[in-house]
Formats: sequence, structure tokens, C-alpha cells
Amino acid sequence: MNKTLQMVFVNEAGGNVTISVQDPHEALAEQAVVDVMTLIIEKDIFVSNGGSLISIHSARIVSRDVEPIIG
Repeated sequence: MNKTLQMVFVNEAGGNVTISVQDPHEALAEQAVVDVMTLIIEKDIFVSNGGSLISIHSARIVSRDVEPIIG
């Protein structure tokens, strides 16, 4: 099963920006995600087409099963 951490931020234009991390740690704590997202905002690490990221919208783990048919 493939898992992805999706961190969703709000930018200056009011749009949502998603940053995805493949294969997050199994024991990922909510506070650790909040701390990283806060650091990304404070350090202005990423800028989107709608400007800087200004707040946390949400975060989620997305799981996906892949079942090959050929190969």
C-alpha cells in the first residue's frame, strides 16, 4: 500500500496549496505535522502562484493500493 502525507496550506490569494510527502513515518504524530507546517509558513520556504503560504488548512494521509495486472 502506498501512503502519502498531504499538507494543505492557504496562500495569500486565499487558494489552497498541497505539499505531498511520499511514505511518511508510520507513527506520525499530529503535533509533528503541525510543527513542520508552521515552520514552512514561518520560514516562507515555498511560494505559490497565489503568493506565500500564510496558514494551515488541513493535513491527511492518503492510502492507495496498487494491484498490477501485467508485470
